[in-house]
Amino acid sequence: MSERADSEPASRKRAPPARKSFTEGPVGKHLIRLGSFMTVGSVSLIAAQMAETVFVGFLGTQALAAMGYAFPITMTLFSFAGGIGTGASSVTARAYGAGDRSRSATLVTHAQILAVGVGIVLGFVYLYFMRDIATMLGATGETLDLTVSYLSIYLLGFPFFMLSIVGSTLLRATGSAASPGLAMTVSSLLQVLLAWLLVFGHFGLPELGIEGAAWAYALSRALASFVYIFLLYRNGLYRLEISSFVKSCKDIMYVGGPAIASGLVMPAGMFIITWLLSRHGDAAVAGYNVANRVEAMAHMILWSASSSVEPFIGQNWGGALYDRAKRALSLTHRFCLAWGVLMFGLLATFGPTLVAAIDDNPEVVAVATAFFLFIPLSIGFMGMTQTASACFNALGKPTPSLVISMLRALVIYIPLALIGDYLWGYVGIFVATALTNIIVGLFAWRWNWSFVRNESARLETETIVTSRAAGG
Repeated sequence: MSERADSEPASRKRAPPARKSFTEGPVGKHLIRLGSFMTVGSVSLIAAQMAETVFVGFLGTQALAAMGYAFPITMTLFSFAGGIGTGASSVTARAYGAGDRSRSATLVTHAQILAVGVGIVLGFVYLYFMRDIATMLGATGETLDLTVSYLSIYLLGFPFFMLSIVGSTLLRATGSAASPGLAMTVSSLLQVLLAWLLVFGHFGLPELGIEGAAWAYALSRALASFVYIFLLYRNGLYRLEISSFVKSCKDIMYVGGPAIASGLVMPAGMFIITWLLSRHGDAAVAGYNVANRVEAMAHMILWSASSSVEPFIGQNWGGALYDRAKRALSLTHRFCLAWGVLMFGLLATFGPTLVAAIDDNPEVVAVATAFFLFIPLSIGFMGMTQTASACFNALGKPTPSLVISMLRALVIYIPLALIGDYLWGYVGIFVATALTNIIVGLFAWRWNWSFVRNESARLETETIVTSRAAGG
């Protein structure tokens, strides 16, 4: 915070009101509250995507394949949004946990300005290159045209998506457990309604097909972004201080930059996996796309858990409450494993039936059946990887998360997928995915837990030495 800001009269300052943080009260209760509301929002988001898939499924296998080709592209965009949100959450949660409400409000304001600017630039860049990227992935003919049609509208809504993702993480970083999930739920319900209206042209609206699904996404994200802006303003979390904007961006991107890079590694792997699947035909890409979205509903619970532990650990680490941070980490890892076991049983049993309800093409169902026999087995370990990465980012240590992501996608996943595809076709790709998740999950858990234990011991020792020196 600048000296000029410190010298401002109290009447001109808009400090955030006192609100209960995550540094007080039972650890489990906070995690359940954070996770449950985030789960509601996350599941509603995936449910909206599933509804979108169902609606597009009525348009045919080519339309589903087009969304499959668009998926790696949209994943790269999500990486930018998630990375900036992670960086903003990390620095804001630690400032908030340390009691610096003024700096928290400044970071919230600057993070949203940064998100909008990056979103606009990326939207235009991807609009220019989207056809070339889709072609490189293997899309051809009408499928390529459908992919481009979907993306051309999707990208218009991307700046709003950036703002909504960052707004959600900032609310949680500053102690709001319920409002981010509820806002996400409302916008997801709107997306489903708009997709139904615009894909099929109900009530006199134009029948837009796959473009209608993209318009539903763009309009619903715009609503969500305005809701988050209002909630942050209501909580007194806006403080425009131009002189420190560059510093805030540097602080945010210190964690956010590596987080973006970590996020981009996964879509890079997805590009190669989609290309491998495209060699087995559009039905393989469509089956993978539908199965992946069904599995994502189960995976979103784990994403909610890891996303929830991030602001909790950030606040408590900033407040030097290291035992609470370690307790939260332990509870979250246990939950990930338990949830993974449950979801494997459910998806292996009922997953193919859900896919058949969306697209009864026998080839699509066969691909999805193979997917559900292997990949859900590793869901819990994937959650452990995400939790470890979220913890490292919350502590302001982004490099380990980047290393974990690169290890997963480039060092282990792609080589195993190439071998698996050569030996057993697309089934081998799914086996490679499961093995990668298990290996990396165990490695990430061990590295993260060792770091937290050793670093907390070091900081506690430093505090004791400093206190004794001051007392002497």
